Amino acid sequence: MSKISLVVPIYNEAENITPFYERASKVLDGLTPQWEIICVNDGSQDGSMALLVSLHQKDPRIKVVDLSRNFGKEIALSAGIDYVSGDILITMDADLQHPPEVITEMIKKWHEGCEIVFAFRRSRKAEGWVKRHTSKVFYWLLGWLTDIPSHNRIGDFCLLDRRVVEALKQFQEHNRFMKGLFAWVGFKQDFVMYDMHVRNSGTTKWSYWRLWNFAIEGITSFSSVPLRVWTYVGCCIALISLIYATVLVIQTIALGIDVPGYASLMVGILFIGGIQLISLGIIGEYIGRIYREVKSRPLYLVKRLYGLNTARSKETVTSPTE
Repeated sequence: MSKISLVVPIYNEAENITPFYERASKVLDGLTPQWEIICVNDGSQDGSMALLVSLHQKDPRIKVVDLSRNFGKEIALSAGIDYVSGDILITMDADLQHPPEVITEMIKKWHEGCEIVFAFRRSRKAEGWVKRHTSKVFYWLLGWLTDIPSHNRIGDFCLLDRRVVEALKQFQEHNRFMKGLFAWVGFKQDFVMYDMHVRNSGTTKWSYWRLWNFAIEGITSFSSVPLRVWTYVGCCIALISLIYATVLVIQTIALGIDVPGYASLMVGILFIGGIQLISLGIIGEYIGRIYREVKSRPLYLVKRLYGLNTARSKETVTSPTE
């Protein structure tokens, strides 16, 4: 029998933990007696950790990685991946927008030989109009700028074979866009469809500002096109400036027309200055990421483990286990 491991990032999800456990455990019990749910507490401050510990004491198959602070969802997923012991890994959210019943369909695809099974959202009616359309634009842009397959209906709900898990453990970068990494590794991939549900309780932790930064993270993690494009922008501006200068010289020599214009001069200076600041900002984004990488700090720090062995993690863990 194959062992199934679920990795679930938890950040202030106290109201959703028990309903999620009840539904997920029911589905997993129907598939195999060998399963585990690894809950990664990403610095929750609402009592989520106490609930997770209580569930672990009630059911040892619930295992907990308690991070020292909030590192973000992508790092929490990476921490969970480091600790899984199953033949199959499934990543999903605890708010029940990802229905656990879809796991059965994903397992069927795995039995057919698929090593990565993405859960495609059939519809996104649970989200607002602005979020749906900005997401579509972002994934279109990501697909255009990078060579990785992307789709606006892919979320963090997917199945990974053990070989894919071992491949992901080799990645060392700190700036992580996990959906992109899942697609980048290759292997045999397929998908199942599901209807995205509304949150069981609470509100989303993803503000538009966080989504904007997440989009920048995804693009800069997989593409250097934003850096190269300014070479072409500079060439176009230089060519336009040369043509304009030639016209001015001809007018002055042939027609005796003086060079006019304080206003046009100021517009030109401000335009070029704006272009330069934008290009410096993009360069700064990449330099900031290089700065984070060269410091080689641990990807995350663990405060305490429940039901897990510290030897599984690739990070240095000094906290006790329970």
